[in-house]
Amino acid sequence: MERAEFFSSQAGRTIIAPRQTRARFGIGDVVRHRMFDFRGVVFDIDPVFANSEEWYQSIPEDIRPQRDQPFYHLLAENDDSSYVAYVSQGNLLADPDGGPIDHPTVRQLFDSFRDGRYRMRRALTH
Repeated sequence: MERAEFFSSQAGRTIIAPRQTRARFGIGDVVRHRMFDFRGVVFDIDPVFANSEEWYQSIPEDIRPQRDQPFYHLLAENDDSSYVAYVSQGNLLADPDGGPIDHPTVRQLFDSFRDGRYRMRRALTH
């Protein structure tokens, strides 16, 4: 299998990933965490784990996700707060509620919410 390399500033290192991966969710999709009570909107996708080793090791071993799967950057929310989350594909589900996310950064990245998903601001697409 061919591999690709990219530098992750978050991880502080070069990441080696498969040239092709299958992301289940796209930018603008609203998702829910499989185990924890929060939901969010996808604003970026890494083809494989691309965060720091310290972050990865902080996850309890019995629930630590495999690295070789897509990881999603989310504008996340729960009943108490809004924050940015980094979640493996295996820990995400499509959000059955389908409603908008009340995160303060949503308006900076997305124009509108229609049919259960957000549309990225045109100026931010390429």
